Amino acid sequence: MQNTPTSSGHLLTLLQLSDSALPTGAFSHSFGMESYLETGQVHDEASFAHWLRLFLEQSLTYTDGLLLRLAFEADNDQRIIELDRLIHASALPRQLRIAAQKMGARMLAVALAGFPVPSLRSYQQAVQAGTGTGHPAIAYALAARGAGAPLADALSSYLFSTATSLTQNAIRAIPLGQDAGQRVIRQMHETVNAAVAKIFTLDDQDLGVATPGLEIAQMRHEHQRARMFMS
Repeated sequence: MQNTPTSSGHLLTLLQLSDSALPTGAFSHSFGMESYLETGQVHDEASFAHWLRLFLEQSLTYTDGLLLRLAFEADNDQRIIELDRLIHASALPRQLRIAAQKMGARMLAVALAGFPVPSLRSYQQAVQAGTGTGHPAIAYALAARGAGAPLADALSSYLFSTATSLTQNAIRAIPLGQDAGQRVIRQMHETVNAAVAKIFTLDDQDLGVATPGLEIAQMRHEHQRARMFMS
């Protein structure tokens, strides 16, 4: 059997940046899920899996997913800042904007510590200067592109990482068992693949497409009497 030389450099980069142990603060955010816990709409494995599938299909595809693709394809720093401002303006719930800024700052710092590519440094400087707000999907896109990762792989790993983080948060909050969490994550394989395919059909006009029910839940979260999560 003939050996074929391969390079796993980009794969290792994606595995590191999408690791659940990455210190971006994702464990502190439910992105509105906790509001559904309070109303009882999410209360077990099946209802959470349904919520997560809709979140990926109807929200994340048109926000972080599309943003990542557009940032990956951007050919100059001005385009990156334009996308940064567009996604910030499209996030109506205040908690969501704050969450994106906090996680974006951490993703930038972590990505630069391991993958100091010029585009990441320029983006961080813009955020520090106040001309950008910071978003984790943009930082992820620039780091993945700098590592030579294929766009589809970068999209899949980012979306799947988000699904995994939210599942881990649901395991704590509902609570779910670890086996139930793994079953949910396995169900999301097909959803993530479909979301990636959908993202390649979208353009700038689709960025930030609203899901009113989720946005209302995200706004309501700020006023809950008791909360485990920051969003």
